[in-house]
Amino acid sequence: MRRGIAASALVASLALTATACGGSDGDGGKSDGPVTITWWDTSNATNEAPTYKALVQQFEAAHKDIKVKYVNVPFDQAQNKFDTAAGAKGAPDVLRSEVGWTPAFAKKGFFLPLDGTEALADQGKFEPNLIKQAQYEGKTYGVPFVTDTLALVYNKALFKKAGITEAPKTWDELRADAAKIKDKAKVDGYWGSTQAYYAQTFLYGEGTDTVDVAAKKITVNSPAAQKAYGTWLSLFSGKGLHKADATADAYAHIQDAFVNGKVAAIIQGPWEITNFYKGSAFSDKSNLGIATVPAGSAGKAGAPTGGHNLSVYAGSDKAHQTAALKFVKFMTSAQSQEAIALKNSTLPTRSDAYTDKVKADPGIAGYQGVLAAAQPRPALPEYSSLWGPLDTELPKVASGKESLDKGLGNAELAISKLVSGFSK
Repeated sequence: MRRGIAASALVASLALTATACGGSDGDGGKSDGPVTITWWDTSNATNEAPTYKALVQQFEAAHKDIKVKYVNVPFDQAQNKFDTAAGAKGAPDVLRSEVGWTPAFAKKGFFLPLDGTEALADQGKFEPNLIKQAQYEGKTYGVPFVTDTLALVYNKALFKKAGITEAPKTWDELRADAAKIKDKAKVDGYWGSTQAYYAQTFLYGEGTDTVDVAAKKITVNSPAAQKAYGTWLSLFSGKGLHKADATADAYAHIQDAFVNGKVAAIIQGPWEITNFYKGSAFSDKSNLGIATVPAGSAGKAGAPTGGHNLSVYAGSDKAHQTAALKFVKFMTSAQSQEAIALKNSTLPTRSDAYTDKVKADPGIAGYQGVLAAAQPRPALPEYSSLWGPLDTELPKVASGKESLDKGLGNAELAISKLVSGFSK
């Protein structure tokens, strides 16, 4: 999963800062030569970065007065590296920032507000929820670059073999379908994840979340949350429901089983589209079904919104900021977004980038159809860190090592230490 945030060594952070910060190339923002800006790209260096490097070359060809120093920073190190670099006033001019980092860095004053700038000139073209997710205390600190959400992905052939003609709309329907698939297709119908991010869909289905930001209240152990996690837990046992895998390799086990036709449905995000197609079950891409995650008892279906924004460092000088804003506008343009989607099979963030060519990929078209159920994260700097305690407790609960009550109680206590001023 592309969401882990790992600690990084201070020495490594400072070393990268020294070689990558926007003002390190000696131009100092002078107007007698090209301005060199630095971009920290946090994408996958093998599968995604080549597309971004090619766009950098296009940008430089069109803007002779700007050079872009491209640096690929491993995603699981980037948050801490940027935090260290910005604190030392030596951060890159542009950061590909995970959406959960935006409020935290904005609160610290590390990101430049982009409202009214060239970078946000096309604001109306972007999905409103994605703009909302780039905001903190009424100001916008990033331009949506890549988005994602979770969906129920399923094997159409296995569903058809079981006589099922459409994707389940509720968790109860999913449970019933899993039993039919086990009977008719002789494989499990559903394999759930023990990771907190994936369990978030169950919370939304009960109209709740880990915290209520407006009320400043921790809700991870509320009656609604207990019901949500109870439903999540129930889907690890029963006919056609695969037992919980709490091992370190669980993500790979679930993914491999799905792409090779050994399980009919899982919850997954669009970052796996290209890998779906590499599996034997989806050599025919049209066999991939993508549907909105099932709804809970509240009657609504919801999934977390992920992705990345392009943000500009507030500590850069005027010349670097001006160049950075031009670069951000170029990289988030409809033309660039289309190119990225076609090469990387990722979801564009603006409506006019969903061209016929882009939507010819059934994976992208399918995930575009479920974006309406994507829930933006609240503008709470600590929000993304709240999944950490749950990632510790939920695997224990799912594997029967502790009760749900104990697990949620432990998570509630740990979360209370992360959000000051919140009541239980």
